[in-house]
Amino acid sequence: MKALQFNRFGGPEVMEVVDVPTPVAQAGEVLVKVEAAGINFFEVLMRADRYAATPSLPAFPGVEVAGTVETVGEGVDPGLFGRRVAAPLFVSVRPFGGYADYVAIDASLIVPLPDVLSFEDATALMVQGLTALHLTRQSPPAGRTVLVPAAAGGVGSLLIQLAKGQGARRVVALAGGAAKRDFALSLGADVAIDSSAPDWPARVREASDGAGAEIVYDTVGGALTKQFLDVLAPGGELVFAALGRFQLSASDLEAMIGRNQALKGFALLPLLSPDILRTSLSELFDLAARSRLKVAIGGRFPLHQAGEAHRLLEERRATGKVVLLP
Repeated sequence: MKALQFNRFGGPEVMEVVDVPTPVAQAGEVLVKVEAAGINFFEVLMRADRYAATPSLPAFPGVEVAGTVETVGEGVDPGLFGRRVAAPLFVSVRPFGGYADYVAIDASLIVPLPDVLSFEDATALMVQGLTALHLTRQSPPAGRTVLVPAAAGGVGSLLIQLAKGQGARRVVALAGGAAKRDFALSLGADVAIDSSAPDWPARVREASDGAGAEIVYDTVGGALTKQFLDVLAPGGELVFAALGRFQLSASDLEAMIGRNQALKGFALLPLLSPDILRTSLSELFDLAARSRLKVAIGGRFPLHQAGEAHRLLEERRATGKVVLLP
């Protein structure tokens, strides 16, 4: 089968399509023919060796796919053959390798797809959908003013909708460029502010009647986190979900204490027991199938153009989810 790998760290050009043996479904596993593979920004960082964890080389990226069950291993219900499923590799014993024609995964981890849900949309609702859903569970937005950075991205676009659906008093979207701001507004954001404008913190405070955001869902990290503190209301919560990009100093944290503010860490994987994974994905799939949650696909690429897909994300040109179609 065809799969994508990189043997060295660097730009998108380090990725190449190679021929590798097709995996075999072992006992308790299914073999899934990949119809869509999701791309995440952390994979862009891993390819460049800028992530919190350095992968071993050669690396085979891809942590989420959707497709059709091709074969079943020993002890697996033969009725699964031919089923349309989501395969969240990131919670499996082989968490990578999704940029490929086939993947093998524990049958207990696959989640059936509603007939009306596309394979592409299903990929957007795995890592990014689960992140958005569990961010709102960790810090419920009901009745509060929330700030959603990178609001036109995969997580941000879903987070806007979930926060509104759960009764946020006001959703303030932060996004670069008019098209992305319009997109955020179309998803239900009450206000959309240009993140490239030097005075965006003042605009956030204005949008929150001078009080600041009661919750900031920080999925960006880096130098922006300190700026998020400038717009965080007294007593507010900064929910940090940008693993490996934390840059707050001890003095920043001390200032938060003086303002009765809370810093809450967010890591998705520890929250996902097998049961929670299945019920959470089923909830997201049902919301999308009933048009209660809009999934935006910002780019579709064949496997051999994975480098171009990475470049699209790296240059912050994508709106919504970017997918590979093997």
